[in-house]
Amino acid sequence: MSKRRDTKRWLAAHKADPYVRAAAAGDWRSRAVFKLSQIDERDRLVRPGMTIVDLGAAPGGWSQYCARALRGDGRVIAIDRLEMAPVAGVTVIHADFAEQAGLDAVHEALAGDSADLVLSDMAPNLSGVSVVDQMGVMHLAELALDFCGEALKPGGDMLVKVFQGEGFDALLADMRRRFERTMVRKPEASRDASREQYLLGRGWRG
Repeated sequence: MSKRRDTKRWLAAHKADPYVRAAAAGDWRSRAVFKLSQIDERDRLVRPGMTIVDLGAAPGGWSQYCARALRGDGRVIAIDRLEMAPVAGVTVIHADFAEQAGLDAVHEALAGDSADLVLSDMAPNLSGVSVVDQMGVMHLAELALDFCGEALKPGGDMLVKVFQGEGFDALLADMRRRFERTMVRKPEASRDASREQYLLGRGWRG
C-alpha cells in the first residue's frame, strides 16, 4: 500500500475518532485531554490549590485541563521544546526538558516552591523502529522520575507515559520504591493500537 493511501486512511480514521470530535466541540487543544480526564475522574489527581508541572505539554491539552480544574486557585507550569500557544492560567516554557537549560527553566518558574503533581506525556519523535522508540520513551520517563526527586513535595503524585516493553518493569519497580502506591493506567481514550500506558505514582516518599 502506498504511503499516500496510508495517509488518507489515517486522516479518515482521525476525523471519525469520537475523541477528536469531542475535543473540537469542547474547545480542547487535542484528544489527549481525555486520557488525563479519564484518569483524573478515576483517581482524583487535580485539585484546586495545587502546583502542577506538565512535561512535554504541547499542544497544551493537559495544561488546559489542569488550569480549568484549578479554577484560578493554583498554578500550572508547562514545558515543551515545540512552540505552544499561550494557555490561560499556565506558565509556558519553550525549552527541551531533556536538556539542562530546560530543567533550570522549570526550577526558575517554581521559584523555590515544590510541585504537588508532575505530569509527563513526553514521547520522542517516533522512528518506527520499536527498540529505538522504546528506549526513547523510557528515557524520558526516567527523566520525569528524576525530576520528582528534585521538585515533588513529599506525598505528591506523578503520572507518566510509558511503553510496555524493555525497561518497563525496572521503572515500575523503581516507582514502587519511591511512591507509597504505583498503579498502571490505560484510559479508554488511548488508542487500542497504541502501546502506551501510564504509570501513576501516589504519595512521594521524598
